[in-house]
Amino acid sequence: MITGPTWSQKLRTEIGKAVIGQDVVIERLLVALLANGHVLLEGMPGLAKTLLVKSLGSALGVQFERVQFTPDLLPSDVVGTMVFSPKDGGFTTHKGPIFANLVLADEINRAPAKVQSALLEAMQERQVTIGGTSHKLPRPFFVMATQNPVEQEGTYPLPEAQTDRFLFKLLVDYPSASEEAQMMDMWGQVTRQPELQSVSSGEELLELRAQVDAIHVSPAVQAYILALVRGSRDLAAQAEGGTTKRLLNFGASPRASLALFQAGRALAWLRGSDYVSPALIQEIFHDALRHRVGLTYEAEAEGLSADKILDQVLIRTPVPAKV
Repeated sequence: MITGPTWSQKLRTEIGKAVIGQDVVIERLLVALLANGHVLLEGMPGLAKTLLVKSLGSALGVQFERVQFTPDLLPSDVVGTMVFSPKDGGFTTHKGPIFANLVLADEINRAPAKVQSALLEAMQERQVTIGGTSHKLPRPFFVMATQNPVEQEGTYPLPEAQTDRFLFKLLVDYPSASEEAQMMDMWGQVTRQPELQSVSSGEELLELRAQVDAIHVSPAVQAYILALVRGSRDLAAQAEGGTTKRLLNFGASPRASLALFQAGRALAWLRGSDYVSPALIQEIFHDALRHRVGLTYEAEAEGLSADKILDQVLIRTPVPAKV
């Protein structure tokens, strides 16, 4: 039987042939695969976000499609459309790139909300509707989107309904000096891209989820998850005239509770544990909630980030002594 650490290591090793560093981000991507969730990657251009997702698809051995989001992209360019046939006067369905196991929505915030929303049904229902007919998407199915920070020119912030459907929002940072030096040593003198081999499969991934579903989550940890999520709502519900400044316009939705629960089990399995601990929930807390809370104008004016406000929720929430 394949164990979590073994499966994780073989994928990490293969991805490492193309991507140096980003160990935490890679682990979170594997967690999302096991938890059947989508991922939003945010970072400055040139940090190998696209290469990372493409390498993950190659190592996993699934059908991969990339959609470059641009201001002139149409929803039909993503999901597909009905094509008229002059021969018989009928219409046939032309399926778009969304019909793949792993779909990379590259620079998703370069396209207006109308195109971004084309992914909503696919992400939530795992199906798309073309010409009034619903079409099931292949299993497994994941959307992994990249975006540049909204301060960049020519970008459109994602609607709240869109971001809430992502399991994680991961922040991709610059590599360390040693990692960047290693990149130059490996690829500075060659122009070819490394070729990755398939070390897993979609069928294997679906089978491994049965092991993830068997990971124990105690009532105490479930209560801790609920307290954390509701703690973000408490911050949003604070009266403006109170002694404490109101930092959030809205807190996390119930999807956040499910995200912490499911991702916690997946992370525990990857680490070789048979139960979810509060420490694991704390590790993924920011990744699962930073895109589900809305900062007030006062918070933004003070230079506060979602992560800093979520730190307050972690500090205020008692950690269960027994799990």
